[in-house]
Amino acid sequence: MDNRELQTEHCLSSSSSMGSEYQSDLCFPQLGNISCKKLTYDGSLSFLFFRVFLSIVCVLTVLLNLLVIISVSHFRQLYTPTNILLLSLAISDVLVGLVAMPLMIIMSTACWFFGPMACVLWNYLTFICQSASVGNMVLISADRFLAICYPLHYTVKVTVKKIQLCVCLCWSASVIFCTISLKDNLADPELFHTCIGECFSSFGVIGGILDFIVNFFLPLSIIVTLNMRVFVVVVYQVRAMRSLNKRVQHSAPFRAKKSELKAANTLGVLVLVFLLCFCPFYIVPLLVREHKNSSSVVDYVYYLYNLNSCVNPLIYAAFYPWFRRAIKHIVTLHIFQPGSCDTDILKTKRAHI
Repeated sequence: MDNRELQTEHCLSSSSSMGSEYQSDLCFPQLGNISCKKLTYDGSLSFLFFRVFLSIVCVLTVLLNLLVIISVSHFRQLYTPTNILLLSLAISDVLVGLVAMPLMIIMSTACWFFGPMACVLWNYLTFICQSASVGNMVLISADRFLAICYPLHYTVKVTVKKIQLCVCLCWSASVIFCTISLKDNLADPELFHTCIGECFSSFGVIGGILDFIVNFFLPLSIIVTLNMRVFVVVVYQVRAMRSLNKRVQHSAPFRAKKSELKAANTLGVLVLVFLLCFCPFYIVPLLVREHKNSSSVVDYVYYLYNLNSCVNPLIYAAFYPWFRRAIKHIVTLHIFQPGSCDTDILKTKRAHI
C-alpha cells in the first residue's frame, strides 16, 4: 500500500514537472487549454521603448485635451460656437486617453484579468469615444466652412444653442451606432472569444461595413470636400485683397502672401493628419490579411488610429493664440484668482477662425 502511494506521488510529480513549463505560459494556468497564452517578449530595449512611448502618448493625450477643456470652460470669452466644438472634441479625445489607450497598453503587454463583461463594456466606451471624435471633426470642418464661405450669414445661422444641439446629436448618434454594432457582444460577452484572457470585440461582417462607411468613408469625404472648398475660397479672397491693395497703392504684399501660405498649410495639416491616422486603420488590414504578421501590423495601425486623439488638440487648439495665453494662465494658477473667468484672453476684437 505504501509502495503504491509512493509510485502515485512520483507519477504526479513527474507529470506536473513536465507540464510546468506549459502552465507558466498561460494567463490562467489553473484553467488549462481554455486559457490564452501569455505574450512573450525578449526584454529588448525596443520593446521597453515602445511601452514608454505608449505611456507618454496616453499621458499627453489626457493633459493636452484637459487644457482645452479647462480653457474653454473657464474663460467666458471663449464660449463661442467654434470653441464649443473644440470642447466636445477635447472631451471625446480625453476619454480616448483615459479608456482606449490604457486598454491598448494592457493588451499589448499583458493578459486580460477583468472578465469578459468588463472587456465588452470597455470596448463599447472606446468605440463611442472614437466615433464621437470623428463626428466632432466633421462638425468643426462644417463650422469653418460656414464661417469662411458664408461670413455674413454665419453669426445668424450658427449660434451657441444650435451648436450645442449638434454636439448632443453627435454624441447620441455615436451611442446609438455603437450599441447597434456591438449588440451581439453586449448580449453575449464571450461570443467572439477563443480563450480566457483575451479582450476584443467584433462588429461582424455587416457591422464592419457600416463602421467603414459611417466612421471612415463618409467623414473622410465630408472633411476633404469642405476643407478643399475652404482652401479655394481663402486663396481667392487673399488674391482679391492683394489685387485691391495694388490698385490703391497700399503696399502689403508680404502680409498677404503670408496669410495665403498660412491658410494653405493649416488646411493641409488638418486633412493630412486625418488621412495618416485613419486611412491605415481601415485600409492596411485589408492589404495584409494573408500575411503571417498581419496581427502585429493591425495593432500598430490601431495605435496610429488612437494617436489622432493626441494630435487633435495641437491642430485644432494650439494654432489659436488664445490657447497659448490660456495655458499660461492655467500653468501659473491665475485661473484661481477672483474674476479670472472674465479675463480678456483673446486680446483682440476680431474673431479667430
